[in-house]
Amino acid sequence: MNTPNKLSVARLISVPLFIIIYLFPFGDFGIHIPTYNILFTQISVLDTVCFLFFVGASLTDMLDGHIARKYHLITTFGKFIDPIADKALVNSSMILLTMSGRMNIVLLLIMILRDTFVDGVRMVAAGNNKVVAASYWGKAKTMTQMIGISLILLNNPFFAALGFPLDQILMYLATFFSVVSGIKYIIACKDYIFKSM
Repeated sequence: MNTPNKLSVARLISVPLFIIIYLFPFGDFGIHIPTYNILFTQISVLDTVCFLFFVGASLTDMLDGHIARKYHLITTFGKFIDPIADKALVNSSMILLTMSGRMNIVLLLIMILRDTFVDGVRMVAAGNNKVVAASYWGKAKTMTQMIGISLILLNNPFFAALGFPLDQILMYLATFFSVVSGIKYIIACKDYIFKSM
């Protein structure tokens, strides 16, 4: 297994660890999680650990793609595992944030439904030997999601003191990018999707 694929697998493995840490009932075991006033907002040690897990996993996403392209290490397994690891990380994080009331459920539903449609479109395209490259809109969606999730995990540092909900604005923006990129995918593959109607 080459280095990019190892990074993708590591990112996928980090997802259940992130979920366990986020959901673990520390209070039931008498474990107190301290909270500190940092960066003009209240940040708990748990949120900090989750943030570090999420950012570390997100960085492997950028790193594995860069290494794979630079050293020509793109493989079929890599094409399979990389998007799965990405969606597992981002979607699991958004579900957890929604469960804890830190993200709007409508945004979560829109983005997950978009991913479902795009996966279907990609399957149809692959069945017709067409590869649909990731668009700038799709890349903007992923980047905005990752920054927005990071800010939510840290309770919107700096901006919370100004009363400016940058973390939530970024998630609304990510939803917009998500819808636009989904439409772009459908348009790019419309000939394959509708040809048998």
